[in-house]
Amino acid sequence: MVEQLFKELSLLEEVEAIALGGSRAGANYDEKSDYDVYLYVTSPVSEEKRKNILQKFCSYMEIGNSFWEYEDNCVLNNGIEIDILYRDMEDFMKGIQRVVVECQPSNSYTTCMWHNLITCKILYDKNGKLEKYKNKYSIPYPKQLRENIIKRQLELIDSSMPAYPKQIKKAILRKDFVSINHRITEFLASYFDLLFAINEITHPGEKRLVQLCKKQCKILPKNFEENLNLLFSYMYLEEKNIFFMETLEQIVDNIKKII
Repeated sequence: MVEQLFKELSLLEEVEAIALGGSRAGANYDEKSDYDVYLYVTSPVSEEKRKNILQKFCSYMEIGNSFWEYEDNCVLNNGIEIDILYRDMEDFMKGIQRVVVECQPSNSYTTCMWHNLITCKILYDKNGKLEKYKNKYSIPYPKQLRENIIKRQLELIDSSMPAYPKQIKKAILRKDFVSINHRITEFLASYFDLLFAINEITHPGEKRLVQLCKKQCKILPKNFEENLNLLFSYMYLEEKNIFFMETLEQIVDNIKKII
């Protein structure tokens, strides 16, 4: 069913390439895993065209969501979810160049789109452009990028005036649980971005990060998983505030030791 769907999408004149990402692009998936599909287009595909194709294969459709990228979020007739994202190839590759060539870090997920490109499974490539870009950027992790990410993330989790632990401490004193949650989320996003950079590994995304780090990272901080579990167990317990901050400081100290 999905192969027929991909074939019909490839016949659209606007579609230049189709790639499969996420777990379906590798070996770590099962029959219930959803599909992350990327359509690289030369111009926008009308909603009418997309609906005419998708309604043959989907029991539910949300057309034109743009919470993150522009996409159609659907459920296939067999009950499996499928997300179809529409990208301008040249614009997308400019973002890859900023990371891989210009070595510009972000506050989090710096190398996530680079990872998406070099690990995707190409299903259709009209003129071979996507394959060329994939080959172009399938290179060793740039040393300058590693250094730039480390510098930026250390500032965010430790040394700068607005560093996340300082913000978290203020939120704890205010008993502002929403702010605590938000700042911890941002802290962890920087922390994992830093950890993948230390190991010169592209960022795989937001799911199963602890398990992926244990599997793929040769260098891990002392008490890596234990300290994260402690942090979460203390997070909203007022009587554990001291232990919470001590654990946070230990997480920062331990990752600094491995740099």
